[in-house]
Amino acid sequence: MYKWRQRYGGMEASELKRIKELEEENSRLKKMYANLAMELDVAKYIIEKKL
Repeated sequence: MYKWRQRYGGMEASELKRIKELEEENSRLKKMYANLAMELDVAKYIIEKKL
């Protein structure tokens, strides 16, 4: 409980909701980036094999 209070103490409910939304969006963006990076690696591998 103390760490939660230390991290979020003094914030309004709307601020906490916005932080949660931003954390969820950040998580989605990280997954999108990981998928795109993997696709790029596969594309590079395929191109190298064809050359």
